[in-house]
Amino acid sequence: MKLEALTVALRPRTAWEACELGMALVRRNAGAIWKPWLLVTLPLLIALNAIGWVFDLLWLSGLLMWWLKPWLDRIPLFVISRAVFGETPTPRQTARAALRWGGRWWLPYLTWRRLGPARPLYLPVDLLEGGDGGEARQRRAALGAPVYGVSALLTLICLNFELVLMLGLVFAGAMFIPFDYLPDTLKSLWEAFVEQPGWMIALLNVLQWIAMSVIEPFYVGAGFGLYLNRRTEIEGWDIEIVFRRLRARLSAAAAPSLLALCLGLGLGAWLAPAQAQDAGGDRAAQFEGGDAAAPAAEPAADDAQVDADELSEQGGGDESSEDEDAESSYPSVPIRDDEKKPGAQTSTLDALYGAARSDDAALRRAVDQSMKDPTVAPKQKQSLWKPRAKADEPEPDKPARRRDRSGFNGIGSGLATGLEVVLWGVVALIVGLLLFSLSRWLGWFRSGAGDAVQAPGDVRSAALAEPEPLPDDIATAIRRLWRGGRHRDALALMYRAAVESMAQRAQVTLVPGATEAQCLRASRQLPLAEDRDAFARAVRVWQYAAYAQTLPAAEEFDDLVGTLSRRFGWAA
Repeated sequence: MKLEALTVALRPRTAWEACELGMALVRRNAGAIWKPWLLVTLPLLIALNAIGWVFDLLWLSGLLMWWLKPWLDRIPLFVISRAVFGETPTPRQTARAALRWGGRWWLPYLTWRRLGPARPLYLPVDLLEGGDGGEARQRRAALGAPVYGVSALLTLICLNFELVLMLGLVFAGAMFIPFDYLPDTLKSLWEAFVEQPGWMIALLNVLQWIAMSVIEPFYVGAGFGLYLNRRTEIEGWDIEIVFRRLRARLSAAAAPSLLALCLGLGLGAWLAPAQAQDAGGDRAAQFEGGDAAAPAAEPAADDAQVDADELSEQGGGDESSEDEDAESSYPSVPIRDDEKKPGAQTSTLDALYGAARSDDAALRRAVDQSMKDPTVAPKQKQSLWKPRAKADEPEPDKPARRRDRSGFNGIGSGLATGLEVVLWGVVALIVGLLLFSLSRWLGWFRSGAGDAVQAPGDVRSAALAEPEPLPDDIATAIRRLWRGGRHRDALALMYRAAVESMAQRAQVTLVPGATEAQCLRASRQLPLAEDRDAFARAVRVWQYAAYAQTLPAAEEFDDLVGTLSRRFGWAA
């Protein structure tokens, strides 16, 4: 895995920040995800609905499309798992991978794991890591245990988003229905939903596919973000990336240093033979005398040893203190004869390394301790032995740490006193207002509820005025009112005559006070489309005049009256 090629900034995140990271990856690679998604899911949707239409099982087509979600989730997972390392696949590569990638996991995710709430988190573990059954089970437990609840809540949220999106598409379509036709349309849609005709089920399948195509890639991306975050927490990917970048930076800067080192080693190898020849005679004299040889690496010690030998040959006194220090600072090398075989010698590692020598047992203990980290193995079992006599005894409560709060006592008492004064002031203000308005509310408590309620007068009844009958020549009467300046009366007469003519020709009975919408619904029973259009035009002109205060032009009104006269047989 090329961690240095990651295109995202890895760091320990919260679970919801990790979900947002995965969704950001989906947004960044939207084209590479939704193109192969459409290439795969759209033919599948058409094929399933066609088969369901033939066998009259369209409901089964929608159920299968929903059940195949884990198989389709591999498309966005394939794209973002490679795009996060800077290798975005083409739509053709993704479509080919959708047919064969992760084939051995199809059965589990389409059967017993289909309804699992942690599916978006477990899918990357199985498909990307490629472990066998036992190893994959352990990996799922280690990665998914701390964020299982977040994954389940993510599944519930995305499911609700799909339902809301489907309902939103239904209501968005209802916005384009004219208001006059809206009640009848909604009633027809409800009846169709109850009866479940073929076209209604096919429409619901299409809406389900649209909602799934919008939400499902983000659902998979959020699960992949959780997967990346858990691996970063457990395996320290962010720290490893920092060390790899540091190594690359040091490797780039090491070339000049390596060249200088090579030159130094070559110069040292050239000077070493000359120094060895100068020191050879002194070492031979020391070994012949049975004395310990001083190391050749210390030129000062060699000079001191030569001086000491010269003084001893001349019968001088003891060796100087400088020679004793030089010899005592290095281990002596004993001289053995060639006839004697070497015996077992003790290890000199402790003398050479001392306290800096590495202890393998300590390293193993450190590794075992790191493996017990709760982030690596979140489950921990601890057993504790207690005597039977003490097992039933309650544990004594630990004495609570008392803090010195004497400094706050004065502040608290001062605030309490101030609030008490304010409350008593509010009470005094309320009492004063009540006394000031005593004359206004005191009468409410005197002898009942005040003035007696007057008894209702005699009920008077009158016959409703019957509407005037329509004139014999309706068109002429309407035009006469219009030319006389009584525009609203002319429009009212035209509307009333059009309604009565429509009801008579359509053979319907209108309720008293029928609205314009009810009259338009009743006019749908007219046999001819020209009659329906003429009546709808009359209703529209009347509505503009009655509610918008907008009168038609004289030519337009005269043309409308002529059209109604021809369609409904008004006498000219």
